[in-house]
Amino acid sequence: MESYRVDRWLWAVRLAKTRPDAAAACRGGHVRVNDRPAKPATVLVPGDQIRARVGDTTRVVEVVRVIQKRVGAPEAAMCFIDRTPKPPVVIPIAHRDRGTGRPTKRDRRTIDRLRGTEA
Repeated sequence: MESYRVDRWLWAVRLAKTRPDAAAACRGGHVRVNDRPAKPATVLVPGDQIRARVGDTTRVVEVVRVIQKRVGAPEAAMCFIDRTPKPPVVIPIAHRDRGTGRPTKRDRRTIDRLRGTEA
């Protein structure tokens, strides 16, 4: 059974832009392997679940294959299963800038259309 360091694997499958970024994320507590905080040298084996905060989103992936080198994006996508939950649907709200006065008839129709209470 193959095993590999988590920081190198995150970089190899393109979840982190650079290897130092992946190592810094591990040291900063932004990476968890099987719901345990991971150090950069934490060993990965196929079947492990990784929760990594990448940018503004938290990615949840399952390791399918451990690779030693950085590979192209299509091949890297086959090394893990993305189990990241879908983001919640954001419903737009009607918003008017302060001090713009009364809404015009056109503004009111737009607001009604956004609210879904179109007459």
